[in-house]
Amino acid sequence: MFDKLYSLSKTGVMNMAVTNTNAPNILEAFDEASRYFAEVGSVNYALERLADDLKSHDIEYVVIGAVALFFHGYRRFTDNIDIVLTAQGLGRFVRPISGKAPQTLCNYEPDITSNKRVRSLPYGISIKVMTSGEYPGNGRPKPVSFPDPAVAATEIHGIQFVTIEKLVELKLASGISATDRLKDLADVQELIKARPLRREFAERLDPYVREKFLELFEAVEQNKSA
Repeated sequence: MFDKLYSLSKTGVMNMAVTNTNAPNILEAFDEASRYFAEVGSVNYALERLADDLKSHDIEYVVIGAVALFFHGYRRFTDNIDIVLTAQGLGRFVRPISGKAPQTLCNYEPDITSNKRVRSLPYGISIKVMTSGEYPGNGRPKPVSFPDPAVAATEIHGIQFVTIEKLVELKLASGISATDRLKDLADVQELIKARPLRREFAERLDPYVREKFLELFEAVEQNKSA
């Protein structure tokens, strides 16, 4: 087992949240992570199907969160998918029914406790929906909000991902405003190293998050010279 863990750590698969995975034990978790990094895991297939389903029903979307980080250059494991839809798009994707589980387009398992969560079948991957205009982090009004997919998307491998600028803004706004979301700040710092992003990138960001980006950037630079 330890030989396998060592091998996985050398390939970067150790950089993942094993406790959050759907896999029933740690070895299966590492196996699923290996498949994810090879882009043939359950999350990858669920993502492709979700993109096809939304496209076939003319619902505009963007993928955000850890999956977007992965395709923008910072490869870490996740076992769920986060997307942004407009309120109208959400109403078409998940339709609440009083006292019953919501109805969903295509073959998704609804969550009776929320009309913003479904599970992809047969993969069992949780899909969480944010809506345009909502605020990241503590949910309170701020200059940065979840975007309209029509104006903040970039296509990668046929899938609509949020632009890297908006992804960084959302992560920074979340980490700044919510003390339990410091991982979002760490995600940006890792993305700065992985891409790599330059100091000038800050000019492409909303002023609300610009100073925090530069603070993280300088920390990365200082560590290089240490």
